[in-house]
Amino acid sequence: MAAEWQGKSRGTVLGYKIFVFSMKHLGLRAVYFILYFVAAYFCFFSKNSSKSIYYYFRQRLQYSKLKSLVSIYKSYYVFGQTILDKIAINSGLSHKFTYVSYVSDLINEALKENKGGILISAHVGNFEVSEYFLSNLEVDTSVSILTTDVEHTAIKEYLDSVKEKSRVNLIIIKEDLSHIFEINAALARNEIVCITGDRYVKGSKYLTEELLGKNAKFPAGPFMLSSRLKAPVMFVYAMKESNRHYQLYARKSEAKHRDAQALLKEYAESVTWMLEKYPLQWFNYFDFWDDLK
Repeated sequence: MAAEWQGKSRGTVLGYKIFVFSMKHLGLRAVYFILYFVAAYFCFFSKNSSKSIYYYFRQRLQYSKLKSLVSIYKSYYVFGQTILDKIAINSGLSHKFTYVSYVSDLINEALKENKGGILISAHVGNFEVSEYFLSNLEVDTSVSILTTDVEHTAIKEYLDSVKEKSRVNLIIIKEDLSHIFEINAALARNEIVCITGDRYVKGSKYLTEELLGKNAKFPAGPFMLSSRLKAPVMFVYAMKESNRHYQLYARKSEAKHRDAQALLKEYAESVTWMLEKYPLQWFNYFDFWDDLK
């Protein structure tokens, strides 16, 4: 049985240290080469995630069996590249990457309303490098990311120790809901708040919506909260085009105030559009559709 998402991703600090060391001393091209072997390892020794991603290619995208099997390997490889890109960009190597942004104008327009802006993304592409891509906004603003305590792992602590000082603020989700006051304060300062909306944790509240032809559970919080606030809501993705080039996409929500289900429907449609264009950049390696039990 493919496992449900438990609130954290796989990996070891040692593995990340090896990649960071190799990147600094051998360069990105050499580290990308190492990924060929790492991706093969995960194909054979990560049974649950391989089963989940096979289901995505075979059942949701309707790939042939052979194409689905090959795509498992490609998916692991591209995922590894996005992790390395994130490390490189945050460690002072951002000048080695290029990007085209379809986001800046939309965000600039939203910030001119002085209500801040909410960006909802997914584990599709590499949105974690958005700080670098959002550096050319017309309005001088800060970026806050809504996250959970469980995501504060030893890996994250290590990555924080090797990257340049970030201008991104973290808003920790708390059981007493005090994070809502922090979000409201950030929006009142005309700042950007980033949320991911695609990982439901068992036992928490959820909403159901169709994605790639089958209903799936989505965390209710991001959509209920975003639909109740009066800030503009946008769906934003940073997609890897080639080894060192990204494209950013954005779509503004048209859902009515306090209509969380309509907001989720728009979000699912935007994710579907991205996956049709970049099928290998779906990085939810668990039983997302709850269909493998």
